[in-house]
Amino acid sequence: MKKYEDLIIQRGRELSSLTERFCAEQANTVALIADALVKSVRAGGKVLIIGNGGSAADAQHFAAELVNRFLMERKALPGIALTTDTSVLTSIANDYSYEQIFSRQVEALGREGDVLLAITTSGVSPNVLKAMEQANILSMVTIGMAGNDTDKIHPLCDICMAVPDRSTPRIQEIHHLALHVICEIMEIQLFSHGI
Repeated sequence: MKKYEDLIIQRGRELSSLTERFCAEQANTVALIADALVKSVRAGGKVLIIGNGGSAADAQHFAAELVNRFLMERKALPGIALTTDTSVLTSIANDYSYEQIFSRQVEALGREGDVLLAITTSGVSPNVLKAMEQANILSMVTIGMAGNDTDKIHPLCDICMAVPDRSTPRIQEIHHLALHVICEIMEIQLFSHGI
């Protein structure tokens, strides 16, 4: 079991080091994301959230924190994960293509002033990029949360947060941290002084 204890310690050190680096480099970006979400919600907008695989789970997690609560007892906030409706997802994938599973939903549900939050460890998922393009057509606020590779997603974003690492698990762990901090900032801004 000693070798596994060493592995656990090694992974903990990797995450700790990456967390410090990320916070030093991206704290302002995380604050800008929270501010953009607050402005949209205050103006009557909603947050649409997308991602694939583990990032789909993160989309659902973030939507739950908005709609239900994070740390404060407060009003529900409008967050929708576009990763959850299997009938919609499979009909779009079947009738059109998997690349359009999010863009069609953005076209249907997105409005000017709403936010599209795209969570992607790779930064190159075609269905995410296509959704960002559609959100820009609709004059939505576009936010990307990616890993080290932002060459394709960055030009489509109003705000792009990059985790400075190439390891999918480490990127996802930092995304979790950022999403929780964003929730906390939103609750403070919206409910410490009223919505």
